[in-house]
Amino acid sequence: MKFVDEALIKVAAGSGGSGFLSFRREKFIAKGGPDGGDGGDGGSVYFVASDATNTLADFRIVKTYAAENGSPGSGKNMTGKGGNDLDVVVPVGTTIVDIDTSELIGDLKEINQRIKVAQGGESGQGNTRFKSSVNRAPRKITKGTQGETRRLSLELKLIADVGLLGMPNAGKSSLIRVMSSAKPKVADYPFTTLYPNLGVVSVGMLQSFVMADIPGLIQGAAEGTGLGIQFLKHLQRTRILLHLVDIASYDLPIKPAQAFRDIEQELENFSDDLINKTRWLIINKTDLLPQEEMHTICEDFIKELNWKGPVFQISAITGDGVDELGKAIMLELDSLDVE
Repeated sequence: MKFVDEALIKVAAGSGGSGFLSFRREKFIAKGGPDGGDGGDGGSVYFVASDATNTLADFRIVKTYAAENGSPGSGKNMTGKGGNDLDVVVPVGTTIVDIDTSELIGDLKEINQRIKVAQGGESGQGNTRFKSSVNRAPRKITKGTQGETRRLSLELKLIADVGLLGMPNAGKSSLIRVMSSAKPKVADYPFTTLYPNLGVVSVGMLQSFVMADIPGLIQGAAEGTGLGIQFLKHLQRTRILLHLVDIASYDLPIKPAQAFRDIEQELENFSDDLINKTRWLIINKTDLLPQEEMHTICEDFIKELNWKGPVFQISAITGDGVDELGKAIMLELDSLDVE
């Protein structure tokens, strides 16, 4: 399932340093002449494609990127230091568009592909440059030019790393809201999610993953019942499945264990690949349980399922256990990359 991740940023190349006005002044040397040096060029801004990151999450935090200015020249014909170029790391697959002109600047499709997005300013000239046979003591210099400034739209087509599945109202939309900047609709009735929602979860610098909230599945989904059938096939493209269960529904007609098995059966009916995909059990809504009984209820539930895989007990509403879940997902995805 492909989604689009977008970010709007500003880039500013460095300005060139000004030329210097100076005349040679040394003892016993009369009329030494001009010796003002040129300024340094301003640094340019480049985008570099990398597989070290797979989302544009960091660009929604830092929105301005600037290269260094060039230094001015100085006496003794010394040229100013050039400003360092700035390399901005973006995920492979990022397209870059100038917002003001709608120009497609680049499409970074390969690792280490590098493209200039803002040109640094040119250096100014010192007065030495203007010396001539008719003007032996020029007092003219030029200033460096301004670096290029651009407003850019970044776009990245994504395939979700993590898929959320579970019965309607299992808390999938609430979880993606608390873990990311996505704002799916949340309400207390079936089929709150009518379309898949995408969230980019940031765990640390250059550490983030894409989470997809899939519409709730019901019994018979693999045969075409309900809203989830058209999305089952897309879950095959995710790397980890988080199977959410509403543990607080233990007093409702459909018990948590039955709800879990119903979804599991739909996965198995759909394909062997899907049922065998890496899947974690996420026990949600623990805040609604009597606190003195919470651990006992969860342990009994796990035993009833005979579940041997990873288990996380969370409350998507209060945020309990959510940070630990995000870090564990990131570690798992990193380990899958190594393999």
